[in-house]
Amino acid sequence: MQFYSIRHLTRFRYAEPIRESIMETRMHPRSDSSQHCLSFALSVSPRCRVFSYRDHLGNNVQHFDIPGEHTQLVIVAESVIEQQPIPAIPSFLAPDAWAELDALIEEGDYWEMLLPSTFSVETPALVELAHKLDVVRRDDPLMLVHELNHRLFEYFEYVPRSTRVDSPIDVAILSGKGVCQDFAHTMLALLRHVRIPARYVSGYLYRSREAHDRSAPDATHAWVDVLLPQLGWVGFDPTNNLIAHRRHIRTAVGRDYADVPPTHGIFRGSAESELYVAVHVEATEQPPALDRKLPIPDDWSVLVERAQQPPSAPRAPIMDLQQVQQQQQQ
Repeated sequence: MQFYSIRHLTRFRYAEPIRESIMETRMHPRSDSSQHCLSFALSVSPRCRVFSYRDHLGNNVQHFDIPGEHTQLVIVAESVIEQQPIPAIPSFLAPDAWAELDALIEEGDYWEMLLPSTFSVETPALVELAHKLDVVRRDDPLMLVHELNHRLFEYFEYVPRSTRVDSPIDVAILSGKGVCQDFAHTMLALLRHVRIPARYVSGYLYRSREAHDRSAPDATHAWVDVLLPQLGWVGFDPTNNLIAHRRHIRTAVGRDYADVPPTHGIFRGSAESELYVAVHVEATEQPPALDRKLPIPDDWSVLVERAQQPPSAPRAPIMDLQQVQQQQQQ
């Protein structure tokens, strides 16, 4: 059994005072068969009332509105997680696994995770990549997913900030460079291409001293859940060529990033904005005190890095601009 304490800092700064911020966050970790969220707290400055609900996929969502003028918005999410060991995932399934998967799809409600979505679409570049990687129904579903996880790890060069939060899938495919968000979207589209239900997972990855992960340690992380016969939903991390295990901490699942951004909102005003994000994950073998606050690391200023903002659509100059604010998963 493993315990994790997580602090996730998000700070928006505005060049001029803005009049209103409306924000949704998906930073509250999920509880399921192998992961249990023991505590969660969300702090917002300027102070405001925070409301909560669960979306149709069971994700915990917090939302708030700051109507007064302000020049920055700071969100700090703190949580404590208990992780149970997961069973070992085999290398292959039985010879009739494709038929078993089709029967599972026919009997269940998985259509959302089979159809194209906002960022995971079947473009000509995606079809060409599927041909290059030999993504067709062969062997068995699990063998194909294992191989695809490894092939995408080799195909893409991991380059932070090489894409934007709103980049279409072709940007990473054609350049061969991307971040975890791009790895996950490409894998989703390729799996759906051969009718394997797959969903996007947003969360955190704890980096131990022994790990050689190439994803950024100071950011949120993304990977893919794949529906497989006999095994159910199994997580695969193509960014690091891993099966998602006890170091992967899930916060939300969806069709793609558009369903589960850690922060998503708008502000009213004409000011330019800058987004800073920092994540700190600490592991312990014993459960930490639930009221314990994580110490601010000495290198916190190093962990904070500037993220890219999507451009806002031009509006009439006499009107306030409603500008999107959200963070990319590195």
